Amino acid sequence: MARPVVRHLASLACAALVAVLPAATFGQNGDQKPAEQAKPAEPGKETTGRGDDTAEANRALSGPAARSECVWLGERAVGLMWRDDLDTAFRHLDLYDRFGCPGDHIQFSFRCVVRQGNIDPKAIETFNARVHSCWQNPALPPAAPAAAAAEKSDKPGTK
Repeated sequence: MARPVVRHLASLACAALVAVLPAATFGQNGDQKPAEQAKPAEPGKETTGRGDDTAEANRALSGPAARSECVWLGERAVGLMWRDDLDTAFRHLDLYDRFGCPGDHIQFSFRCVVRQGNIDPKAIETFNARVHSCWQNPALPPAAPAAAAAEKSDKPGTK
């Protein structure tokens, strides 16, 4: 009696194996090329371009707000708060606090970004430059009303 049960289980296992194995090979490409070996970066050079921003912040700031991790997380948190992505901004702020970065600098930088006025959400580079400049100098004067009016007149469809 036990022999037919074992035989039945064995046939089910084989059927399952036959059904699963072809599906696993679909994800593989027959023309696989060897992985390209990454060239080692030169010592002292950042490949992401963030090294320039943090070095610039180190020259403009002093104290913990100038540390690389504080600059990176702080600018990201300020940008996320501006875009109303508060859940993600709070997660960045938790890390920011964990690294011992100054919370006041976040407040001053965000205030600076807000005082500069609205910006086109599609102009990512312009927005990132504004956040970076406000991070380096949170006491930047507010944007002139004439400059804000010129930005509005440049947009098509606005009067």
